[in-house]
Amino acid sequence: MREAVALGFRAHSGWTAAVAAGGSPSKPIILGRQRIETADAGIPGSKQPYHAAKEMCAEKAETFVRQCRESSTLSAIRAVTAWVAQLRQSGHTLVGAGILFASGRPLPNLAAILRSHPLIHTAEGEFFREVLITAGEHCSLPVTKLKEREVWERAAKVFRLPLPDLRRRIGELGNSVGPPWRQDEKLASLAAWIVLIESNSSSSSTHSS
Repeated sequence: MREAVALGFRAHSGWTAAVAAGGSPSKPIILGRQRIETADAGIPGSKQPYHAAKEMCAEKAETFVRQCRESSTLSAIRAVTAWVAQLRQSGHTLVGAGILFASGRPLPNLAAILRSHPLIHTAEGEFFREVLITAGEHCSLPVTKLKEREVWERAAKVFRLPLPDLRRRIGELGNSVGPPWRQDEKLASLAAWIVLIESNSSSSSTHSS
């Protein structure tokens, strides 16, 4: 029987911490970690596209952000596609991907974003998360958006553990998987396990009904 695996992503400006997680709540397993580059080194300013666009006229800003989005999306698709293929070749079944998000408030148009420094930061966060959604969907992975500030509490429910116990277990897991095991990897792994466990629960309910 092929082992079920889920991917978890925590995006930053120009790169993403990615984790492949398997196992069960009683025996969680990390099957791989990656740093996925989502900005094109050949495009100056692509790591912070809205910051760069702020210095441009409206037409150039629109073109620049679109160019960065296309390039970043392509980079993410290539990286995720290659990783998914590798996992499948190793005998794993990919059940989905979890992507950590912020509040998810709707953003205004580009001109309004570029007039506000806080909105520029918000827009860049959404930019790189949306790139990952596209990459996941390109690989036919069901994508789950998870609010980062709620991910520990949600994971505690699916693991059926008190929050302090879950934090300790995830921290100790770093001893077996080795570095890097920073906040990025911990949160990305939680996102992956939430998707994996909820997928298993949904599958069990379907088979039993």
